[in-house]
Amino acid sequence: MTCIYGYIRVSSRDQNEDRQLIALKELSIPLKNIYVDKQSGKDFERPSYRRMVRKLKKDDLLYIKSIDRLGRNYEEILEQWRMLTKKKRIDIVVLDMPLLDTRRGKDLMGTFLSDIVLQMLSFVAENERTTILQRQAEGIAAAKARGVRFGRPPSPLPESFYEAYHLWKSGEITGTAAAKVCDMPLSTFRYRASIYQNTTIL
Repeated sequence: MTCIYGYIRVSSRDQNEDRQLIALKELSIPLKNIYVDKQSGKDFERPSYRRMVRKLKKDDLLYIKSIDRLGRNYEEILEQWRMLTKKKRIDIVVLDMPLLDTRRGKDLMGTFLSDIVLQMLSFVAENERTTILQRQAEGIAAAKARGVRFGRPPSPLPESFYEAYHLWKSGEITGTAAAKVCDMPLSTFRYRASIYQNTTIL
């Protein structure tokens, strides 16, 4: 007996899967047969996807909203598609791309056309991911160039720092002594002192 499944993926726990869920519910897929992962599509090491694959049997039918919900890695999408359709021998329907419906055109020409469309869309999905990562890296670099700091903010300076700093700058005490007064390692005192000096100069 053919079972119908649906697979949903969103990139993070903050994203909402409702749009994909509504589309799959309209196909009368049992809720227990809809598998959801909330993580990146960079690979297929996803718990819900793995559980679903183990349940799939010959002639079962799998729906996904779009090819990038399956994944974003070009080679792995193709590998998983072939594993599902050739080894598991299930049918797959991509709702946003009617040409990617393995129930249709099972002759040589139909398979050939599906493979071309799949490869094209898989490439587009991975290229989009690569572009996003590149833009993020460029944005971070530009922000750092503007002086934006990333990571945890530094802890507040102790009250004793300012007097110790000025005594150290005037040569009245050593850096080791100033660091001790501030209850800091010497390397930390010098680092915070350089930041403080640049701030006061600006």
